[in-house]
Amino acid sequence: MLNYMWAFMILVGILWGAFHGTMSQVTQGALDSAKEAVSLCITMLGVMALWTGILEIGQRAGLIEQIAKKMKPIIKFLFPNLPEGHPAGDAMATNMIANMLGLGWAATPAGLSAMKELENLEEERREENVKEEQRLGSRIGSDRQNRKGEITKGSLRAVQRGVASNEMCTFLIINISSLQLIPVNMIAYRSQYGSGNPAAVVGPAIVATAVSTLAAVVFCKIMDRKY
Repeated sequence: MLNYMWAFMILVGILWGAFHGTMSQVTQGALDSAKEAVSLCITMLGVMALWTGILEIGQRAGLIEQIAKKMKPIIKFLFPNLPEGHPAGDAMATNMIANMLGLGWAATPAGLSAMKELENLEEERREENVKEEQRLGSRIGSDRQNRKGEITKGSLRAVQRGVASNEMCTFLIINISSLQLIPVNMIAYRSQYGSGNPAAVVGPAIVATAVSTLAAVVFCKIMDRKY
């Protein structure tokens, strides 16, 4: 959908320029924008290489692992139904650490890994549900599913395939709200466009993302209780 929107805006711009006789300005604007985009990519490549390298050094030195262990109480609070020591916990902790450092590109692989592990967890729960129902001598049919499409087993619930679990939804919301202590991307953008003090955004960014993260946590907890 986004590709269609970009194509539409480009087409409208070209037609507008042709209709008003300003095609030379449209062409010059396209060339200038292309030059600026390449320059920005080179700048961001350097920033990305630096911070991704720092993150890799931290991982090899065991620093990220130690921080992830310190974050276990937070992970347990946000995901109370996540089994102790589950691989998804480490992946989510790594993702949160990268987001705090403003390393969205480094957070993405960890986020995808966390989602994959959470899907594996749901598959394990489905298998346990089936075994439990078989042990009790009952069958699971459409009339035995509740209105949320869940199969219950005591306090353990497995969602249907193709439906996001509570853990998945919570992780996605926390990832979007993304508390940032060092907004690397924003600092790099401001520096690229000639800001006199690129790091001036750090304080407001911390406040804004802290508020958004707090709102996300409260919302997730309310929805967990409701559903």
